[in-house]
Amino acid sequence: MGKIDGFQLYTRELPQARDPKERINDSNEIYTSFPEEKTRQQANRCMDCGVPFCHSGCPLGNQIPDFNDAVYEGEWERAAQILYSTNNFPEFTGRICPAPCESSCVLSINKPAVAIEHIEKSIAEKSFELGLVKPQAPLRRTGKKVAIVGSGPAGLAAAAQLNQAGHEVHVYDKDDKAGGLLRYGIPDFKLEKWVIDRRLDILKEEGIRFHLGIEIGKEVTLKKLHRKYDAVLMAIGSSKPRVLDIPGNHLKGIHFAMDYLTLHNRRVAGESIASEEDLLATDKHVLVIGGGDTGSDCVGTANRQFARSISQLQYRTMPSSARTPQNPWPEWPMTYTSSSSHEEGCERSWGWLTKEFIADENGHVKGLKVVELEWKNSYEYTEKPESEKILPCDLALIAIGYERPLHDAFKASFGFDTDNRGNFTLQNWQTNVPGIFAAGDAYRGQSLVVWAISDGREAARAIDTYLMGTSDLPSKEVSKLVLEG
Repeated sequence: MGKIDGFQLYTRELPQARDPKERINDSNEIYTSFPEEKTRQQANRCMDCGVPFCHSGCPLGNQIPDFNDAVYEGEWERAAQILYSTNNFPEFTGRICPAPCESSCVLSINKPAVAIEHIEKSIAEKSFELGLVKPQAPLRRTGKKVAIVGSGPAGLAAAAQLNQAGHEVHVYDKDDKAGGLLRYGIPDFKLEKWVIDRRLDILKEEGIRFHLGIEIGKEVTLKKLHRKYDAVLMAIGSSKPRVLDIPGNHLKGIHFAMDYLTLHNRRVAGESIASEEDLLATDKHVLVIGGGDTGSDCVGTANRQFARSISQLQYRTMPSSARTPQNPWPEWPMTYTSSSSHEEGCERSWGWLTKEFIADENGHVKGLKVVELEWKNSYEYTEKPESEKILPCDLALIAIGYERPLHDAFKASFGFDTDNRGNFTLQNWQTNVPGIFAAGDAYRGQSLVVWAISDGREAARAIDTYLMGTSDLPSKEVSKLVLEG
């Protein structure tokens, strides 16, 4: 792995972010360019660790030490071949993945982890720069047709794989543009949409057909798709938001986070927006309820809309700054983190329970009653006496997660089996209805983009096997067996 002492010679270094006061004036990506030589140095920090736990940390099973070595040697084509063998869209994951691979990096036991996510993005962009990423239509067609419902990361990954297997792939989506969560749920300052369009252009040239502005269950029934295609993949995500069930949650000015983010993304894209005034944070006291990535994205968006104040509430206690004995390496670290959005301006509060939204005389929210919590352990708490207070609030954004897929339009007619959370239950990626498969958040529940891509790839292999009796598409599980063997 390059110089065996590279991790001792170089410390972790990443591209610098633009000044927060500057970047909130636009929706462009926040990071500046990074010299190629420094990226090669960062790749050289990868240890010859013997057992690369980063493999298991990555849902895709990326061969991280191998592409790190290629980058260090300046062999970008080899690095690209290694990376694209397991990941269809490293230009996405290299920008928005929380990098569980870095959390399980052996070096991170007592030093800063290898900058795997940055290296992945660098390989992807260098591949485009060198012309290594080109449309590659399959050499033969099988005569089989597959419909994919949903054009998010799971649907696109499955489409890419199934198309390469030679099947005729049709992707359906209710929105006017493809990309799903990538386009409408993730702000441009994290993922500019030209990155998605660049990839979609390649997929189209490879022969994948997109049918946009068509909602399955309304404009076209799922039964019609089932009859028309040899297989159907449900990659519809988990988009039914969890409701904050407290008094006053019906008031004007209270919105689900994804509705807010979607409208802003459409606005940035230059699309016309009707009745948008209630979803602008400009000059308002904004409360973001929920502490995950979606809540953080709301904070960054509200900063770009120049809110008067932004507060983010979480009912859990503030995490520790370092791992605890109950959260050892290589588990995902349950530690305090601060996102780029928080750096731009936000008051963060932990240990508060929401009690009631307060209305003004026009039925619009003007405040939120909260009470401080005292936690006995990780699942028991009591309300702290005399700690109740009302926070000013003109705009409340609910970012507390999602319940299940929005499958109401067709679940009853097909009798799909679902788990106790309402997600599809599967057997080798197939639902209880022969020929209908599911992948991504629709079966897993709310999760990461990298998991969705992984699921899409695995479901594609299962569909290919269902159609042809066998499959040459790569499988993460097969790759693991080869490595372990």
